[in-house]
Amino acid sequence: MSAQPVERRYSLPGAPAGVRLRGIGAFIRRAFQAGLDMLYPPRCGGCGVVGEGFWCPGCEARTPRFGLSERLRTLEPAVEASCGSYSLSVVSAAPFTAPLREGIHEFKYNGAPQLAEPFARLMLQAWIGASAGGELVVDLVVPVPLHAGRLRERGFNQSERLAFYVARHIGIPMMPHALARTRHTEHQARLGAAERRANVQGAFAADGAHCAGRRILLVDDVLTTGTTLCECTAALLDAGAVSVSALTLARAGQG
Repeated sequence: MSAQPVERRYSLPGAPAGVRLRGIGAFIRRAFQAGLDMLYPPRCGGCGVVGEGFWCPGCEARTPRFGLSERLRTLEPAVEASCGSYSLSVVSAAPFTAPLREGIHEFKYNGAPQLAEPFARLMLQAWIGASAGGELVVDLVVPVPLHAGRLRERGFNQSERLAFYVARHIGIPMMPHALARTRHTEHQARLGAAERRANVQGAFAADGAHCAGRRILLVDDVLTTGTTLCECTAALLDAGAVSVSALTLARAGQG
């Protein structure tokens, strides 16, 4: 008779016999990260202080938040989607000012994806307050996409990182490939309002297999004029989305 395979079980000290220890891998990763943090203490993306995390308690406290009446903006796009006219409700967590402005720059351009989680917490606080009335109902999170060339250059999509944590905490799926940027566009920050509209016009396409019948939460880092969000929204609606709302970390100017 051949021997039957034996399932190995591991127990934590003091735990009932036979309790399987499932978190060994996660424990090793956390221990490894703790060791790295001791050798190379993290530097705050907002103020540069070392050893207090990637977003330090001081910058967290100094970041102004929009109040309930300030965090929601409704955009009325100048160009209609093929399905007709629409408006876009955008919730933003904070104004694009110091220290958040410096943190976002570090996050996007200096390779600090670790800032995504603390930044997403700011966004969630704003979203929970703004959606408490039940008017903003969503069942799918979609990040604003980067063009493939920009993604290779940056190494990650900052909007996708934010969307991951937002979706996880809200408890709904995140679909990064539901929306694609079909052509290269210039950095919006360098352009005026009219140039921004021309720069992103027709630059996005949505996958109806993922979007049709869904109530989508579109996630981006900064709202400026809203042209990028509006173009994304038109593409999602044209692909069959029932509704689109947006959530951003910051809002520049009057948004």
